[in-house]
Amino acid sequence: MSLPMIVSHHRWQQIRVLAMDVDGILTDGTIQVGENLGERKTFSVLDGLGMAMIREAGIPTAWVSGRHSSATIQRAGELVISHVLQDRKDKKEALQELARQEGWKPEEICYLGDDIIDIPALEWVGIGVSVPNALPEVKLHADWITDRPGGAGAVRDVCNRILANRRQK
Repeated sequence: MSLPMIVSHHRWQQIRVLAMDVDGILTDGTIQVGENLGERKTFSVLDGLGMAMIREAGIPTAWVSGRHSSATIQRAGELVISHVLQDRKDKKEALQELARQEGWKPEEICYLGDDIIDIPALEWVGIGVSVPNALPEVKLHADWITDRPGGAGAVRDVCNRILANRRQK
């Protein structure tokens, strides 16, 4: 396996869909659980604005999580996320089903993941992205690693990159 490469301008221009894992990408991977508190997660406002900008540019978003979380549903609703798939351990299969439904090609999808269950999806899509705080073996399968960690603006890094390359056409 090799280190992540520099992703060409042409590949970024092909991206029409932004998909991602939730825990470890949109959050720092921490889940707070307490009696009578339910489940709590912390999401980055930087990422939220980035996804709003992507939505305004006509790029749909998909969140693919291996577990169910009401906090994820609440945040996805606030951000008007196009597709929220939960309880999906096979992220590649989930993306393939969604791509068939929506008519997307793999090369049109950018996917962010940080854990080993994300590796097949990272390899299947046009651009696979990971974060600095991902597992080392996951980073080896990514095309690009964000500057910011998961839960602290990593998604915004990707949104900015997609939008900048669209403007350069």
